[in-house]
Amino acid sequence: MKNLMNDTPPIVTFHDTKQFFDVSQHIQIVEDGLWLIHLKLRAAAGTQPPACRLEWSLPAIDIHSMWHPGTDRNKAFQIDWGEGFASRSTSLAPVASLFNVEGRNRLTFAFTDALNHLTIKAGIHEEDSTFLCSITLFEEPVLMKDEYEATLRIDRRDVPYYEALEEVVQWWARQPGMTPSPPPAEAMNPVYSTWYSYHQDITADALEQQARLAKELGCDTIIVDDGWQTEDNNRGYAYTGDWEVCTDKFPDMGAHVAAIQDLGMKYMLWYSVPFVGKHSKVWDEFADKLLGIDDNLNAGILDPRIPEVREYLIRVYEQAVTDWNIDGLKLDFVDSFRLTAGSPVVFAHGNGGDYASVPEAVDRLLSDVMGRLKALKPDILIEFRQTYIGPLMRTYGNMFRANDCPNDFIQNRVRTLDLRLLSGHTAVHSDMIMFNPQDTAENAAMQMIHVMFAVPQISVRLDRIGDRHLAMLRFWVGFCRDHQDVLLHGKLQPFHPEMLYPIVKASSRNKTIIAVYSETIVEMDHPSERLIIVNGRPGDRLYLRFSRAFPGSYEMKIKDCCGQTMRSQTVELNEGLQALVVPSAGVVDWVLNPLHIELA
Repeated sequence: MKNLMNDTPPIVTFHDTKQFFDVSQHIQIVEDGLWLIHLKLRAAAGTQPPACRLEWSLPAIDIHSMWHPGTDRNKAFQIDWGEGFASRSTSLAPVASLFNVEGRNRLTFAFTDALNHLTIKAGIHEEDSTFLCSITLFEEPVLMKDEYEATLRIDRRDVPYYEALEEVVQWWARQPGMTPSPPPAEAMNPVYSTWYSYHQDITADALEQQARLAKELGCDTIIVDDGWQTEDNNRGYAYTGDWEVCTDKFPDMGAHVAAIQDLGMKYMLWYSVPFVGKHSKVWDEFADKLLGIDDNLNAGILDPRIPEVREYLIRVYEQAVTDWNIDGLKLDFVDSFRLTAGSPVVFAHGNGGDYASVPEAVDRLLSDVMGRLKALKPDILIEFRQTYIGPLMRTYGNMFRANDCPNDFIQNRVRTLDLRLLSGHTAVHSDMIMFNPQDTAENAAMQMIHVMFAVPQISVRLDRIGDRHLAMLRFWVGFCRDHQDVLLHGKLQPFHPEMLYPIVKASSRNKTIIAVYSETIVEMDHPSERLIIVNGRPGDRLYLRFSRAFPGSYEMKIKDCCGQTMRSQTVELNEGLQALVVPSAGVVDWVLNPLHIELA
């Protein structure tokens, strides 16, 4: 029988069909509509617990869409008998939100166990139009340690969904062991990346030339991706694991890094953390220290439960920092550290392992990586890629990048905004921006405009895109830098996730920036000393509805996608609906006349 949740404290049922645990559960009322359910499970240490779950139900009333860290473009309801989604330290995060078409929270729930594998569901039960919600524990083999404790946070307050999620992020950050690593200032500035522009076909000379051009645009960091460590350009991982420089491409790595740093840029290197290739020199050393082998990749997956494995990886990264003076690392594929059907279940002291749990071993590895590299370079930059983006990942790194979506600015918009909702002050970066130089500058500009609430990473050959496209990039990189205070640090309001965020607003005390991504009416209801609206759609009309007259006169400038001023005049912003001609990929900027600086 299901327990329907109303406005009274919710009834959350713990299902343990084997009666394996001694269970205690305590409900804490934080405020009206917000509860914490504290769960404590006891069992004999060293035993392997069965799968079990927390479960509760909610009437499907005034609920129209669902958000969780893996929804991507699909914010549709799930079904109660579906798979749900999996969360662990290196994949997604244990949180979900049900909301209505006005973006008001109807149920946001989160869990403190961000380390272990969980299956999370909030599926519609068609027989009676309710949502069946659950969190399933211990589906992957683990060993008990006397006691398991975790807390479920249930939020039914009538607040914007993004505020409910923001409070979850703050709540996680207060949990033991979940304090985020503060991002260095450089993590917030635009980046040049080599992946889409070069893939593995990189050389020191080519990258130094691109770095000079990128620095002129306003990029402060270069990320050198796969290819620096191998002559093989087949995009596989058969040669990973040694992490020695390919001297044919980089004859003097230290001098190359210094040359780019002399431009005033930070230098980051890519590593595929878990992979050891079959053709690497260290294959024989680690062939019996693997979680498994991926024949498609021609590589094994290292077992982090073995201290020798962890120490080898950390020493590789330490050596890169000390020998070449690099400023950061792009640590890739850490979600591959997991047990699979063919993985050996190596528990403590088996095969030299000192951890029974893969998630705990990964936590130790990545915590030690951050700790030891910060000891060498306190402002070390460490980037992780979506979907390894949860609250524990914020402790191991300080930059999150949207998952690969080459040339797809809509996907890039959705992914960067999804990331922003869960990342707090951690730097959120776009997937690398690329475009066809034969496309119009307006279309190419969409790649920048749709990720403007994140840090742009650019990956085109800047010497081959032409003057107009270069001017476009220069304008939008400058725009992102000039308005970083609001775009990255202001109050973020991504409206209508079910429609892929057609309007996004960021604001501070005296400045508001709105991006419009579809033909819709923009509600203008809060006066500001500076108002900026970006036209992120193909048409040249913006429709604005002012709820009241904004006091004072404004100096208005309308610019095209390259920053050229198309119109400049003094205007008053009056109450009512207005249509404004703004070029596609252009911007309208209103600045309050200094004589009317006091706003009503």
